[in-house]
Amino acid sequence: MPTLGVSIAVFRGNQILLVKREDFPVWALPGGAVENRESVAQAAIRETQEETGLDVELARLVGVYSRPDWPIGDGSGSHSILFTATVIGGSLSPQPEEVLEVDFFDVMQLPTPILWWHRQPIADAAAGVGGAVAWSQQVDLPFPHTARHISRQGLYALRDQGKLPAAQILAEWGGEPTSKNQVQEVGPGFIGEFPRG
Repeated sequence: MPTLGVSIAVFRGNQILLVKREDFPVWALPGGAVENRESVAQAAIRETQEETGLDVELARLVGVYSRPDWPIGDGSGSHSILFTATVIGGSLSPQPEEVLEVDFFDVMQLPTPILWWHRQPIADAAAGVGGAVAWSQQVDLPFPHTARHISRQGLYALRDQGKLPAAQILAEWGGEPTSKNQVQEVGPGFIGEFPRG
């Protein structure tokens, strides 16, 4: 199954925050995998805090960076969503056993070695690319709590057995989220904070 991760471009003037990884001592943007029941925006804030010690506020969704033929893992690809962010608290502190160093660098004088697949995201973030929105959306499903995580095949089986009419699936499962279950996390018009996981 393809992996989904986040990367975060934290700026301080013309400088960008980078971490030196422990597994392979190369410089990279802070980031990591999106965890279960976590939005991509929540993952970006969490990963930045964990890896660097800094609390950030996301400013902009830059873009999605895909490596569909990525051979690491099961070979089904890797995709990363890049946000920009500004520091709102904390202090630089590398995460033990994952990050060796953390520091700000001039975007025109990046340290080496650096992950090659982070060069384009850094260039895009520095150039102001992006500006789209990120939303977290949920609806209450019409299944018992024990069946909350149903496979697509299981959903079709309920439909085909008449236990869940197609109209009910569209009305409830495909219905509109309530205002409490739909939160704009990044982008134009975003005001305030959203619940953290």
